Amino acid sequence: MLRGPATVNIWADDMEAARKWYAELLGVEPYFERPGDGQPAAYYEFRIGDYQAELGLIDRRYAPPGAASAPGGAVIHWHVDDVQATLDRLLAMGATPYMPLTERGPGFVTAAVIDPFGNVLGVMYNQHYLEILGR
Repeated sequence: MLRGPATVNIWADDMEAARKWYAELLGVEPYFERPGDGQPAAYYEFRIGDYQAELGLIDRRYAPPGAASAPGGAVIHWHVDDVQATLDRLLAMGATPYMPLTERGPGFVTAAVIDPFGNVLGVMYNQHYLEILGR
C-alpha cells in the first residue's frame, strides 16, 4: 500500500528566503516552480537524495487552517551519513533544536530541528536504508 514518500511538502511565509536556505542546505536549486514566469513563486520543488524524492516548498497562505501554525504531526527523517555533522550544520544555518540526537539502536540515529520557516526537519542515519540502496 504505502510504497515510499513521493513528495514531502513544507510551508514558508517568505518563499525566496526558504528557497535560498534549502538550496544552500541541499546543494541544488529547485527544478520546478509555480507560478513562475516573473511572478512570485507559490511553490518550489527540489529533487533530492538517492531516489530523487521531491521536497516541495509551499507558500504558507495555501496551508490548511491550523496545519502550519506550530510544529507537529509526522516527522519525516531524511537519511544522512553523519547525523551529528548534519545537525551541527542545520543549527549553524539558523535551525533550532526540536528532537535531540538519539541512538535508537545499532545502526539507527535520529535528530530533528525546526527550520527557520517553522517546519520540522528530521535527519537519520538508517542502516536499513543503506542495505536497500545497496541492493
